Amino acid sequence: MATDGLTMMSRRGNRWTLVLWGGAALLLLLPFIAMRFTSEVNWGPEDFMAMGIMLAIVCGSIELAVRLSGSKAYRLAVAAAIGGAFLITWANLAVGIVGSEDNPVNGLFFAALLVGILGSVGARFRAKGMAAAMLVTAGAIAIAFVVAVAGVTDEPNVSHWRELIATTVISSPFLLSAWLFREAARG
Repeated sequence: MATDGLTMMSRRGNRWTLVLWGGAALLLLLPFIAMRFTSEVNWGPEDFMAMGIMLAIVCGSIELAVRLSGSKAYRLAVAAAIGGAFLITWANLAVGIVGSEDNPVNGLFFAALLVGILGSVGARFRAKGMAAAMLVTAGAIAIAFVVAVAGVTDEPNVSHWRELIATTVISSPFLLSAWLFREAARG
């Protein structure tokens, strides 16, 4: 009977791994397909390499967290945090969060990620401390936005709605992660 249970868990784990890595492969394939139909997408080998490395880090980190924790809330919290870090990195490298990807103030968003990493290490990856680290990360992202937008003086009366929406989107996974880590700490 115990062997049957392990077999079932192994099959579920294999399906989950297949979905994770298969989804990453499909995501990497999308620009390749898009390049066949439009000139708007123009990726070179270095773009595919960078995205492939980013996706491998994301998938490997999520898979490691899933294998190391039995808590569903903890696993989902890690996935949300890693997803948020991926969004910040992808957006910053592709188009930039504030202005273009060449705008140096976008480095502030990477600094916010560093705050989260250091907070996670300081919390020793324990759920309660991770909840606090993710809240601080979301706050650091908000501060990065305020500082970055305050420093942009391209034109007077420029609306920063695009940047505000982008900042809201990229900070949301960290807020979700904080809530999930708090739930994991309760459990």
